[in-house]
Order: sequence, then C-alpha cells, then structure tokens
Amino acid sequence: MDKNTEWVVEQKIKRTMEALEKNNMEAYFVKDKEALMGKINEFVKEGDTVSVGGSMTLFETKIIDFLRCGKFNFLDRYEDNLKPEDIKDIFRKTFMADAYFVSSNAVTEQGELYNVDGNGNRVAAMLYGPDKVIVIVGINKIVSNLDEAIERNRNCSAPANAKRLNRNTPCTKVGYCMDCNSNERVCNDYVLIRRQGQKGRIKVIIVGENLGY
Repeated sequence: MDKNTEWVVEQKIKRTMEALEKNNMEAYFVKDKEALMGKINEFVKEGDTVSVGGSMTLFETKIIDFLRCGKFNFLDRYEDNLKPEDIKDIFRKTFMADAYFVSSNAVTEQGELYNVDGNGNRVAAMLYGPDKVIVIVGINKIVSNLDEAIERNRNCSAPANAKRLNRNTPCTKVGYCMDCNSNERVCNDYVLIRRQGQKGRIKVIIVGENLGY
C-alpha cells in the first residue's frame, strides 16, 4: 500500500472511530495482531469470566488461544466433544460474563455495527448481558453506510460463513446471497447497533489488517 492509499485508509478509520465515540462506543486502533494482544490486556484480568461469539477473526488473531491460556474462566464454545446441551449452556452463561469477545460483519463510517446471525446468540450477547463487549474488526469490515453493510454481508460474510459451515444453501453454490428459504441458512437475525446506551460497554478495536469475513 503506497502512502497515498494508506492516507485514504487512515481517514476512513478516523471518521469511523469518531462516529463510534459519538455513539457511546469506545474506539481504538492497533497496527497489527501483535499490538492487538497488548490492547486486550487492558480490558481483561486474571480470573475474569470470558466468552466469545462465532468469529473467524478471533481465530486469525489468536484471541481464542489467548483466552485458553488458563488465566481466565473461559466459556469455550469450541471445546472438543461438546454436546448440543453443553453449547446451549455456554450461550446462556455468556450473558453473565465479564467480557465478551466478538467481531462484526460490518462497521459503518457512521459508527454503527451491523450483524447477521444464524442462532441469534452472538447478537443477543452484544445487545445485553456481558459487562464488556470487545469487538475486533479488520479494516476490511469498514463500510461507508448501512447499504454497503448489507451488501457486504450478502456478497461476502454470509456465503463465506455458509461455505465454512458446510451448509447446503444456494449461496454456497454461487457465492452470493440468493434470499433463500433454506432450513440451513445462516442469515436469520439482522441487528443494527446504532448507539450504545451504556457508555463504554462496547469497545471496538480496529486492526490495521484484513481479518475474517
């Protein structure tokens, strides 16, 4: 990325962060995945109960490994050999967590978080429950407005996640949303967080890399 393109990206990040702050969400920028780990340590302490929403970003940034280090009471939805009732219990206990780590399908330059869920557990915990919601997004998730956020989900996030989960849906065949009525669709709950009522509860960390879907 040359310096002029880098400047354009920097301005986009600046606008987004300023808008998030106006919407009662704390906004941070870190250069890369290594710097991200230092920032996260400011928000959680040893012994905290922590949980995560479904996210490729959390795997790519090694957040999952970090939470498994033994310092935290990690409600680990990805633990081996979990039964459906175990996962359901983790989802419910998540509402009592000290910190909830998650990504977002898109972040608008108006400071909004746009997410589409299959089960609804991820967006539910973002809206209410955990004391802190720590949203980690790559620069590829920033869009100009809600219309672009919707298109991003339809043409990137949704088909990529459906493919990852081996769902038998039209989007896994063509690579974009077909507005299907499949029982295997991953797009059921559409949530736009325009503003956070509890100032600072949601903390958005923008990483200067492309991450996740």
